[in-house]
Amino acid sequence: MFYCSRKPDRYKHLNRLRRIWGLVSSFCVGIRYHYHFEEPVDWSKTYIVCPNHTSNLDITAMSLLVKSNCCFMGKEELVEGIVTRLFFRTVDIPVNRESKMASFRAFKLAMDRLYNGITVIIFPEATIPDNYPPDLHQFKNGPFRMAIELKVPIIPVTSVNTWKIFWDDGHKYGSKPGVCDIFVHKPIETAHLTIDDADALRDEVHAIINNKINEHDYRRTNG
Repeated sequence: MFYCSRKPDRYKHLNRLRRIWGLVSSFCVGIRYHYHFEEPVDWSKTYIVCPNHTSNLDITAMSLLVKSNCCFMGKEELVEGIVTRLFFRTVDIPVNRESKMASFRAFKLAMDRLYNGITVIIFPEATIPDNYPPDLHQFKNGPFRMAIELKVPIIPVTSVNTWKIFWDDGHKYGSKPGVCDIFVHKPIETAHLTIDDADALRDEVHAIINNKINEHDYRRTNG
């Protein structure tokens, strides 16, 4: 494990372990993931993947989705998680949002990973909403400025019902077997954008995810 964590080109072994763990643990409790692609994704390219966040299952869902070498950016508390500590002390990037300097260093590390061809998964809400059912919260600017600076495409991803199966960490409402529907939107190119377009890009990704959530809720309500 120590060997795999020393160089980015070895992270693929840790990612493979994470996928296996996610598959086995989900299978044991009757949870599956169904991915709906707007168009096929070329995983030989480097991306910033931006999903909404309503459940700890989102980490597993994204681990299984991304077929290339990847890492997560996430809150510093994950360093102490029972399972997540292994990855957030090696391949992943913890962020201390209480410190501007620590946040800057984390984003600098993420940019280095992207520059070296590693896809970075960032939940732009930066947290799981406290309200139940969860609303889509405002997005942070960091992922979108980073994508534009490095000319890396962004993939918006919408999880429409994961929270119904396992909300947040599962402590309050528990969990149940079921299928998590994950919608993978087509990549948004950033090569033609400037840093002044970061807010517009952020709002575009937010609208794509929010519209898919609303569309799913409408279809469910109206049969």
